Amino acid sequence: MKHPGGCHCGAVRFEIESPAEVTIHVCNCSICSLVGYQHLIVPRDRFSLLVHESSLSLYTFNTHVAKHYFCKICGVKPHYVPRSNPDGISVNFRCVSRELFTKVEFKDFDGQNWEANASSLSHLSAADQIQQDK
Repeated sequence: MKHPGGCHCGAVRFEIESPAEVTIHVCNCSICSLVGYQHLIVPRDRFSLLVHESSLSLYTFNTHVAKHYFCKICGVKPHYVPRSNPDGISVNFRCVSRELFTKVEFKDFDGQNWEANASSLSHLSAADQIQQDK
């Protein structure tokens, strides 16, 4: 099932392929808690950026593996490449149209202790991942 999404001003638009029933991870790490990010991690081939990358600004820190993308106009962070899943994309569920989802479960993720917990997310970007972690 395809779900559209984007930033506040509409300069960044994307589409993801995801089941109608999902688990959204809410992280308490330094950056996610500041921006209120809600993670829906999908395999990279299930994410389509519908605009040119020039609409985005890139921010990295620490190991520089995670690639945080922000809209250059409104500043919203609609998606990023997570360090836990460098082969996938984490979309901010706050930026996704919710009309086609039938069940959404929110699950806390302890990102403040990232090294101890990151492996619990690594399977979410697997190409054969059919349903999000429950």
